[in-house]
Amino acid sequence: MNKITMQITVDNLINQALAEDITSEDITTNAVMPEAKTGEVQLLAKEDGIIAGLDIFERVFFLLDSSTEVTFYCKDGEQVTNGQCLATVRGDIRTLLSGERTALNFLQRMSGIATYTHSIASLLKESKTKLLDTRKTTPNNRIFEKYAVKTGGGYNHRYNLSDGVLLKDNHIGAAGSITRAVEMAKNYAPFVRKIEVEVENLDMVREAVEAGADIIMLDNMSADDMKEAIRIIDGRAETECSGNVTKENVAKLIDLGVDYISSGALTHSAPILDISLKNLHPVE
Repeated sequence: MNKITMQITVDNLINQALAEDITSEDITTNAVMPEAKTGEVQLLAKEDGIIAGLDIFERVFFLLDSSTEVTFYCKDGEQVTNGQCLATVRGDIRTLLSGERTALNFLQRMSGIATYTHSIASLLKESKTKLLDTRKTTPNNRIFEKYAVKTGGGYNHRYNLSDGVLLKDNHIGAAGSITRAVEMAKNYAPFVRKIEVEVENLDMVREAVEAGADIIMLDNMSADDMKEAIRIIDGRAETECSGNVTKENVAKLIDLGVDYISSGALTHSAPILDISLKNLHPVE
């Protein structure tokens, strides 16, 4: 993430996380470290995975104390291994102690998402299909989680509701039909916006094609129906399949030849990557 993004968007979110963890003071740290003293601590990987969020990890300490120094020995997107030293953090010991949990929470979560995304994206690397995330993200953490998906080799679907037109079942119900919903979207949205329609059966596929949808999302359809849907679409729209896509079942979708596979599991079900700050000690 660049400096401008940090200052405009990310700093506020990090400060909210710090305020959640330190409402008035860090009682434990203030008890054992009443005065400033310089120290160092190591950032260690405790399992193999893809690292993501190093800039956010560093920023937590910077916002607590801008004199804190972090020396990294890896970069976002790199494979790390159990026991590897990823960084050294040097600064006021009180800052290192108070910022530890918040910094690790961001880094562990983001690295977990990157690792899980990488495990699925690797299965698709020989195909034309791109792996997409969804809006199923932790409230107020979307910018971190979608960044982690990209770091792991996935791609971002629309960032939020202002970012694109996706007509889902309830939008279609509100409009009255796919045809009417697409017509209304075309009249309202700027012409540069693509219009995506979520469909659940072959009749809906046919209607979406005839209505002029740019992208057709095949949602929770059987493999046979998705094959028939792709035949019906016949290149007249881009195709996306979605619905309970995980690492365990994505291989079954590769041969369909869809343009995109979207998976909410990338952000809502990825386990954290175990990372710790260890060996804190005073330095002169």
